[in-house]
Amino acid sequence: MARHQQDVDELFDVKNAFYVGNYQQAINEAQSVSPSTPLVALQRDAFLYRSYIAQGNYRIVQQELKTADPMLQPLKSLVDYLLPDANKSAIVADIDARVAKGTELSNEIFLIVAATIYYHEDNYEAALKILHNAESLELRAFTLQCLLAMNRPDLARKQLKLLQDIEDDGTLTQLAQAWLNLIQGGPGIQDAHYSVMELSERLGSLGPGPASLGAGAAAARGMWEEAEQQLTDAASRAPQHADLLLGLALTAAHLGKPPEVSARYLAQLLDSHPQHPFVKEYKAKTDEFQRLAAQYQPSVAS
Repeated sequence: MARHQQDVDELFDVKNAFYVGNYQQAINEAQSVSPSTPLVALQRDAFLYRSYIAQGNYRIVQQELKTADPMLQPLKSLVDYLLPDANKSAIVADIDARVAKGTELSNEIFLIVAATIYYHEDNYEAALKILHNAESLELRAFTLQCLLAMNRPDLARKQLKLLQDIEDDGTLTQLAQAWLNLIQGGPGIQDAHYSVMELSERLGSLGPGPASLGAGAAAARGMWEEAEQQLTDAASRAPQHADLLLGLALTAAHLGKPPEVSARYLAQLLDSHPQHPFVKEYKAKTDEFQRLAAQYQPSVAS
């Protein structure tokens, strides 16, 4: 009996809610946990603060980190980086220096923060470098995410095998496999779709990431109404999320809705997320079109 109690993960519900992007549920679960050890308390607080950060509730985290465990302090760098007026280059330089110093590399929270910042910077090589020797399920899943972002599904498949060896039926493993299946296409698309449906049935509401995954798989199967429903459900909890706005613009167009419906979602995306990869490419293409069009304007008014 004692061994069974030791094997019980006190943060099981907290982690699962966090992993599927249901951050309010993760917060609620974390606040109901009575940790049995200081380590569990530290891990609980990390998921709690990361959930608040994911919601954009930075002030709570900034205030409470002033008296929090030193191991949680790297989260302040993540908050500073995500603030609208952040001096991102200075924060990245600070992370670079701390990585080079190496004294924080045994702190998983620092690894998560540093890898997240590098990921946002599209510096996947730097993220992979600090994740290289990571053993936890979450950090291995993060490694797979970076490999997919680098268009290396071959290496991602090897990383998935490591995840499956650790926890074959875990939520993170299931999500990682679904992302890989969707990117590889073919029969894997149906598997990805079913995986997300199973997660939704088992864990309830899905956040923007898993919802976008499920919608992408549904859309790839021609199920545009289901794709839109998944995106709409997630958007009711995260109405300004970039990937959801982009997905809703696409589904509206494919479903034959009036052009202004898609245009509204696109306008929200352009206004709210100027640094999103799609937005930067969209603006670059628009500027290029306008430049080319100007070259062919009549030189003499008709």
